[in-house]
Amino acid sequence: MRDRFLRAVLLVLLALVLVVLARPYIDQALFAAKTPRPIEARGNLADIEKLNIEIFQRASPSVVQIAGVAGGPSAQFGNQQEVKSGSGFVWDQAGNVVTNNHVVENAQNLQVRLASGQVTRASVVGTAPNYDLGVIRLNSLGALPPPLAIGSSADLKVGQLAYAIGNPFGLDQTLTTGVISALKRRLPTSGGREIVGAIQTDAPINPGNSGGPLLDSAGRLIGVNTAIFSPSGSNAGVGFAIPVDVVNRIIPELISKGKVATPGIGIEAANEAIAARLGVDGVIVMRTVPGSPAQNAGIRGVDLNADTLGDVIVAANGTPVHKLSDLVDQLEKVGIGQKVQLTLQRGNQTRTADVDVVDISRTS
Repeated sequence: MRDRFLRAVLLVLLALVLVVLARPYIDQALFAAKTPRPIEARGNLADIEKLNIEIFQRASPSVVQIAGVAGGPSAQFGNQQEVKSGSGFVWDQAGNVVTNNHVVENAQNLQVRLASGQVTRASVVGTAPNYDLGVIRLNSLGALPPPLAIGSSADLKVGQLAYAIGNPFGLDQTLTTGVISALKRRLPTSGGREIVGAIQTDAPINPGNSGGPLLDSAGRLIGVNTAIFSPSGSNAGVGFAIPVDVVNRIIPELISKGKVATPGIGIEAANEAIAARLGVDGVIVMRTVPGSPAQNAGIRGVDLNADTLGDVIVAANGTPVHKLSDLVDQLEKVGIGQKVQLTLQRGNQTRTADVDVVDISRTS
């Protein structure tokens, strides 16, 4: 009886082992999907998805890819040439395309690839290194996509949706999304000045996005993507764009004149580090240009013989001036041909002076 029970237990265990071993084969035979599976109805897209799709479909045809060969002695690496690439977008029906200055600066053999796949050569119309903006013109005009709608950067709010379209790492027609992370950032440029009021966004911006548009949720241009803050060189969630109000002022000048007038008063300012070391809150005037509006207004620079400061500009039109970029911002708002009222400190005395704003690029 006992032997019979043990045999029964062994048979049950053996059967269980066989079932376990055979399970994959049984499942494959009975349950494997050997024909295409039926498509399950998705339902309606979410509103945010519809918005993303609409903006991309409307704006992306106007975004282009730009490539050129870097000029100068460093252009050759063995038998290879250094290629500069970036993005841009159609500005008008005359074939003018807006991009960053650093995308086309010293570049040769510029080629532009449209969203349609058409490739055409382009030539530089004008550049503004102080604003990192440039305009190139397509040499061969076919049917151009419509220019992007222009928005305003004056009324932007932190938290608004932001859309970047460009060619990161050469991958054309790429859409990235995010929000406006901050406003009124200061962005240094290769021209030695600062873009005041730059837009910060977390919409992923990578090498190759430079010169592409930053759009709002209405599909309007609100900025030109220009830089990222990243130790690795790739997106780290901190990107910057030139505000469209600056773009809309600079680009027409580049198209008509090839360059941008630079408002100034004819002073050479001391380095900000010097001002900080001396505990001075303002712009230290090192010297005035002979015959300049600053000299004509009686503004005095540093007296090197007496080792004393001259005038320190502490305000412009009533707005405090802490550093040179503050003064530049006010001069740009006033405009060439107008007067700016400067508040000056010399020793313990404070005075005001009305100074003409002129185009200093003519004498540079």
